[in-house]
Amino acid sequence: MSRSDWEVVIGLEVHAQLNTASKIFSGASTAFGAEPNVQASAVDVALPGVLPVLNRGAVERAIRLGLALGSHIAPKSVFARKNYFYPDLPKGYQISQFELPVVQGGTLTIRVGEGDSAYEKTVQLTRAHLEEDAGKSLHEDFHGMSGIDLNRAGTPLLEIVSEPDMRSSAEAVAYARALHALVRWIDICDGNMQEGSFRCDANVSVRKWGAEQFGTRREIKNLNSFRFLQQAIDYEVQWQIDTIEDGGTIQQATVLFDPETGETRMMRSKEDAHDYRYFPDPDLLPLVIDEAWIARVRGEMPELPAAMKDRFVAELGLSAYDAAALTAAKEIATYFQAAVDAAGSNIAKLCANWVMGELAARLNKADLDISASPVTPAQLAGLVSRIADSTISNAIARKVFDALWNGEGATADEIIDKQGLRQVTDSSAIEAMIDEVLAANQKSVEEFRAGKEKAFNALVGQVMKASKGKASPAQVNELLRQKLAG
Repeated sequence: MSRSDWEVVIGLEVHAQLNTASKIFSGASTAFGAEPNVQASAVDVALPGVLPVLNRGAVERAIRLGLALGSHIAPKSVFARKNYFYPDLPKGYQISQFELPVVQGGTLTIRVGEGDSAYEKTVQLTRAHLEEDAGKSLHEDFHGMSGIDLNRAGTPLLEIVSEPDMRSSAEAVAYARALHALVRWIDICDGNMQEGSFRCDANVSVRKWGAEQFGTRREIKNLNSFRFLQQAIDYEVQWQIDTIEDGGTIQQATVLFDPETGETRMMRSKEDAHDYRYFPDPDLLPLVIDEAWIARVRGEMPELPAAMKDRFVAELGLSAYDAAALTAAKEIATYFQAAVDAAGSNIAKLCANWVMGELAARLNKADLDISASPVTPAQLAGLVSRIADSTISNAIARKVFDALWNGEGATADEIIDKQGLRQVTDSSAIEAMIDEVLAANQKSVEEFRAGKEKAFNALVGQVMKASKGKASPAQVNELLRQKLAG
């Protein structure tokens, strides 16, 4: 039986660390990289008699996500104690939300694949709930022992749970990327996966095509890169199919992914909700969110990616593909918008081509984010404007871009003037160059008149060479054809 006989079912639980300055129930810092246990307050280490106090900023970030996803924001939600015992959980329980989460439902539309085979899909969200992070067990450099760092204990998390709507690792990665971009866009999480600010758990099962009931799922924990997410799901799917086809059964379990081997391995049998003995936390009042609070947060929200994409299509005349690419990350959208504001909306398409083309290629080669681009939006706008008004050709524009990138001038105009790069648009001057080229290349002239189009391109190249690349390509083509037809 082949893999095509099986349907893959995937749901993701994403832990987004909220970018508050202090923890969710204490005033301790959330800054990354401090010495172990220097950011663990009395509340975080659960000293007797301490009481948690909810961080208002964490709640506002949850509201922001709910508004961005079109979710229901619960007017009343409740914190619960999730009981389990682990060395890095000082209280013996985690404060989380269970029956009444703050964010309920919602959708996220994703784009899967590239080119003609790409498609859009809407993933349903189950919920997003506030909770505290645990500490961290350290197993290296302790000579056979483990250390406990409680700096992370109490760090505010928003656990975002999807419905089991995804049917491939590609869809799961597209969803994770879209959610990663969104939490950064609305400024609730820095998205730093290396530091653990954005972590994914993937619930994976398989079933025969046409089956109504889901298969038994296994949860892959703590995936901190999109590449690992895809590799882990692909391996787990094949493992489950092979196990069933060999006569085995799938047992519900929590598994870990080993990037070294590319395999998943069982960590423990999977717990269900009743195993955690949830009950309302008696130290915390219910969280009440009124309409005025929601309205105020809504008024502070930035323009969302979907709305910006639609605006780029409707007002700037961009294709849906270009608009989607330019709104894939807030930094790209901000750069492009600034360039268009400086250059004028009438040449937005040209700005888009340069942002997605030459600029993106240079940034990729230099391993730079667009926010660190040596060429500013205003400088790119100046360059694009000179292409649009025929001051320079595209070929010359690349030379000007190089100079801007290398800091050889403050503006495109300065570089153009300093290096004498203005395009030759004087018809008589171009005609004179064409006459010289035709006289020196009679063989190419005869080949063109015999029907060989390549000969025409060769002649164009000779004229451009004679002009040192400064002649207007459009005028060269037009005047050369006129001369050859005469």
